[in-house]
Amino acid sequence: MRYSATALICGVLLAATPVSGKQIGAFKNWSAHSEGKGKSRTCWIHSKPDKDVGKYKKRGSIYTLITHRPGEKTVNQVQFTAGYEYKKGSSVQVAIGTKKFELFTNADTAWARSKKDDAALVSTMRSGATMIVTGRSSRGTRTKDTYSLSGISAAHKTIGKACGVK
Repeated sequence: MRYSATALICGVLLAATPVSGKQIGAFKNWSAHSEGKGKSRTCWIHSKPDKDVGKYKKRGSIYTLITHRPGEKTVNQVQFTAGYEYKKGSSVQVAIGTKKFELFTNADTAWARSKKDDAALVSTMRSGATMIVTGRSSRGTRTKDTYSLSGISAAHKTIGKACGVK
């Protein structure tokens, strides 16, 4: 089951400003942020890849977010932003150690297909060391982004506390 259009729109709006809001912590390669109050509170962690590989001339911002929006009953929503438009109908592969995940794409963003998939991905990210995200641009260019997962557990714990998510 895919997320609702509202959840995707909220994620896209948040993605436009991944480091906005108040920074509530910095943990090696991850930063923790929050914005709003009460039911409208949003908390997220943010990281950029250590290495990005692909035969491209120009690429926009590349990053990943994990977001909690408890007022919308959304926790651990994972989002990858590629810095280019993904090839229509393509998927993104995420590899952490021996575990692999496939995400669907929408414009320049990749998402897990369900809340259950998000939870599994976040759990694996928290126990991993390195994450490799592979995608294909609308022009057919293959990219491979490598993220360090160092600091993710502390950052994730911080946003859980800030948004009242266990």
